[in-house]
Amino acid sequence: MWLLLYSSSICFVICTSYPIDFSFKSPIRLGGSTMSGFVTSVLHQAFTHLCSCFGVEVNYVWNLEKNLAALEDTMKVLRARRADVLTKVQRQECEGLQRLNEVEVWLTSVEDIQNQVYELLLPSRDELERLSLCTKNLSSSHSYGKRVLEMLKEVEDVQSKGVFGVVAGPPTNARAEEVEMPLPPTIVGQEKMLEKAWKHLMDTGTEVMGLYGMGGVLERINIKFLEHPVDGVDIVIFVVVSNELRVEIIQDVIAENLGFRGEEWSRKTKREKALVLHTSLKKMRFVLLLDDIWKEVDLNEIGVPFPTRANGCKVVFTTRFREVCGQMGVDDPMEVKCLESKEAWDLFRAKVGKITLESHPDILELACQVAGKCRGLPLALNIIGENMASKRTVEEWEQAVDTLASSAADFPGMEDHILPVLKYSYDSLKGEHVKSCFLYCALFPEDFAIEKEKLIDYWICEGFIDEKQGLNKAKNQGYGIIGTLVQACLLTEEEECESHVRMHDVVREMALWIASDFGKDKDKCIVKAGARLRQVPTVENWRSVRRMSLMDNKIENISESPTCPELTTLLFQKNNILNISGEFFKYIPKLVVLDLSHNKLFDGFPEEISKLVSLRYLDLSCNRGIQRLFRGLLELKELIYLNMEGTGLTSISGISNLSSLRTLRLRYNKMSRDSNVIEELQLLKHLEVVTIEIGSILVAEQLVNGYRVANAIQVISIHSLEEKSILTLPDMPLVSTLDMFRSEMVEIHIKRRTSSLNKSPTTPSFPDLSTVNLRDCHGLKDLTWLLFAPNLRALELDSLNQVEDIIIKEKAADILTEEEAGTIIPFQKLEFFQVYGLPKLKSIYWSPLPFPRLREFNIYNSPNLRKLPLDSRSGSSIELAIHNGEQYYRDKVEWEDEATKERFLRCINPSLY
Repeated sequence: MWLLLYSSSICFVICTSYPIDFSFKSPIRLGGSTMSGFVTSVLHQAFTHLCSCFGVEVNYVWNLEKNLAALEDTMKVLRARRADVLTKVQRQECEGLQRLNEVEVWLTSVEDIQNQVYELLLPSRDELERLSLCTKNLSSSHSYGKRVLEMLKEVEDVQSKGVFGVVAGPPTNARAEEVEMPLPPTIVGQEKMLEKAWKHLMDTGTEVMGLYGMGGVLERINIKFLEHPVDGVDIVIFVVVSNELRVEIIQDVIAENLGFRGEEWSRKTKREKALVLHTSLKKMRFVLLLDDIWKEVDLNEIGVPFPTRANGCKVVFTTRFREVCGQMGVDDPMEVKCLESKEAWDLFRAKVGKITLESHPDILELACQVAGKCRGLPLALNIIGENMASKRTVEEWEQAVDTLASSAADFPGMEDHILPVLKYSYDSLKGEHVKSCFLYCALFPEDFAIEKEKLIDYWICEGFIDEKQGLNKAKNQGYGIIGTLVQACLLTEEEECESHVRMHDVVREMALWIASDFGKDKDKCIVKAGARLRQVPTVENWRSVRRMSLMDNKIENISESPTCPELTTLLFQKNNILNISGEFFKYIPKLVVLDLSHNKLFDGFPEEISKLVSLRYLDLSCNRGIQRLFRGLLELKELIYLNMEGTGLTSISGISNLSSLRTLRLRYNKMSRDSNVIEELQLLKHLEVVTIEIGSILVAEQLVNGYRVANAIQVISIHSLEEKSILTLPDMPLVSTLDMFRSEMVEIHIKRRTSSLNKSPTTPSFPDLSTVNLRDCHGLKDLTWLLFAPNLRALELDSLNQVEDIIIKEKAADILTEEEAGTIIPFQKLEFFQVYGLPKLKSIYWSPLPFPRLREFNIYNSPNLRKLPLDSRSGSSIELAIHNGEQYYRDKVEWEDEATKERFLRCINPSLY
């Protein structure tokens, strides 16, 4: 017996270790039977004997097909039993009874195990095929077979517990009619949003409605339908979709609501189910609620008739991502935002409880601080509130405040219940480069307004965005990534300043948690931004550090010499740094981004900065003590971005050594009259972006021939031109902002570039110019050159004493080509227009303009401006304010006609007086 067992064991090991081909090209006869039949018979007997020797272990594989069939059959019976129990429960609930807790638990367990079985059955065909081919990976089949048998026993166990004599009983309240279904915890404080959503849903014009952002609202809408049935609505169906979109599961939920169940329904294919559902639903006026969808849901594939005003049906969905709303055809979705302060506090207070909050006089104030750290996020308010409900000493609350301020991921419940939920949105981001861009946003302080353009510059230099096809395309890609993060609700755009974004504090904690390998390596990403530090923090393992942000602190000196072979990012801006030891730069060879802006650095900058051989981004702006480009800086051959704005720089001699430089920011220095600046910049062959300040006509005239510089100018400030002469400017295709102030030039002339084939220019000189500020330019008489800025969005004119016309008709005819004269309509994209202190101004334009985007039009102290370029069709939402006195506004302005007068008398904003 032992010998046989030993032999069988060896046979089993061999079979599971090597591929054996038992097929024969032609049968071999042996005693009237084919050899192949003989071999099969022998193997069958041998395997049967193995089964008897090894028992259940071998049965996992040998009986796999039989167990799979049994699992499917048992699951069908379980689903049918669940449908019967649910029907009985719903019938008794309609009679005012309340379902028993044990019944609710059982129904939930059936849903859970149904999902598990579905996932287990997905690869069943592959497993059986692998087994039939006798592949060598029998260990996989053994593992799968074991899971199938275990799941079969679980389903049988759940089925056996689903026998109920009674499924519902009297409600716990005194009177059944007063029973209210409990609201989902995330809904507390969202009454206004619920009311707004409900009103929009009830609008007859609403067919498909989308909500993005936080969850919970759709659950409350479903409850509202149950509590207050809407006349004419035949059925309301609520389906939780989640990140794994499974059409058949959605079909099954809808079918259950329609009464389709049992074995006959289960046997249908997906297409057959869709036909049945479509046939039933098209006869009804239904409301379908799809909760938490992660991508477009094809209603046709499910079998849902598309809602129209004619059929009166509606589909409502919630999602975490705004782009999904667009995919579903909803262009104006509703955003479900975080709770306001009062609403957030109400939710947090309810979770903590009155007894705890009143257990000590100091706890209430500390509780307010803890609630504030949640920034209105219901998920955080719920979990953290529940964790603090039992904390009744001041010390425990103080510790909570400290933990949330320094390392919120360590707070109880954060890593288990909050961060993993938020991580779903991170996981859905497509592309590792997008995920890296998102994690980078966590380097800024809590609730920090992050400048989009600066953020994109960081990303480009870090290599997250490929700049090989040009900086313009790279920046467009960066703005696209920001849009993706905003749509995923991982960033929020500033309402008052669209050039900035913010990251919710709890989302920031999730990003830091991920960046530290889910808390396993906290030295990998060190962020102490805004922590009021006075010295560089102690780090246990400098070799592990990859990114460090110490911005917005009070550090004065950097004398350490850490060995950081992996450090790529170092943000030191907004400190009080006076000195940096040269030793500091010696052992960080991979450093790519170094931001030392807004400090107190002086001209004696350490030459050892040349050791940063990988450095691509360097920001030294707003360090007034720096007066020159020191030698160590000029040796940084990989540098592509350099910001020297707001320093004491008097010369850029030697800048051509930085052969890779693409972006150079130079405004607010002491070089505006240096005639060598343009010549030096011309030597930078890869220059794509420059900001510059010009303080003399001579330097300005150099731009006319400095085509490389003119083509790269993004922001230009022209000031203190004392000569009463003509200022000539070249085409500047990238300039976005132009400031002119304290100057005496009498005219601005544009020297337009032409090609050798076409002597008449037809392209605008300033296609990207969006902001123009002119003030204290006392010699100018007109601004006709603005015709060459078709995308102007903001125009501010202040103290231009001689200007009589903004645009002169005769001059426009002289400077425009015939083709342009017939097509150019100025100020088509203007949003903000302010005129202040133009005493001689009589005309803005000779005829009414459409101003399709103008929102605000303010006129101050310009008493001779009687005729405005407006008619009754101008704009759609203009707020007009003329600050020359209300009586002047009513009596002196010459309106185009009575309709224009009536229109703008109605829309004037008194608050702007």
